Amino acid sequence: MKNVAILLDPTDNVATALQELKAGETVTVMLEDVTYTVVLRDDIPFGHKYVLRDIPKHAELLKYGLPIGQALEDIRGGEWVHVHNCRSEHFGTRHEKYGIHA
Repeated sequence: MKNVAILLDPTDNVATALQELKAGETVTVMLEDVTYTVVLRDDIPFGHKYVLRDIPKHAELLKYGLPIGQALEDIRGGEWVHVHNCRSEHFGTRHEKYGIHA
C-alpha cells in the first residue's frame, strides 16, 4: 500500500500530503502505535496539511510535535489547513517555550 500522506510525530494533529489528494478520499496515516483515518473534506494539494481530528478555534496546530500555527476557526477532521484557517507560528514567541531559537 502506497503512503499518500505522512504523520511526522505521534502527537501531531496534522498530516502532510505526499501527493495531490481529493475530497472524499479516505486516508490513513500511521506512526509508531498511532493511526488516524479520515475522510478528506477538501482537496489537499501536494505538500499541504490536513487536520486529523477536529481542532477548535484558537487551538495549536502541531507538526513535528511542535506548534506551527493557531486555528483561526474551528477546523473539522479532514479539512485543508492553510492561511485561510491557520495563523502561522514560524517566528512566533512560542518557539522559546520549546527551546527553539531562530
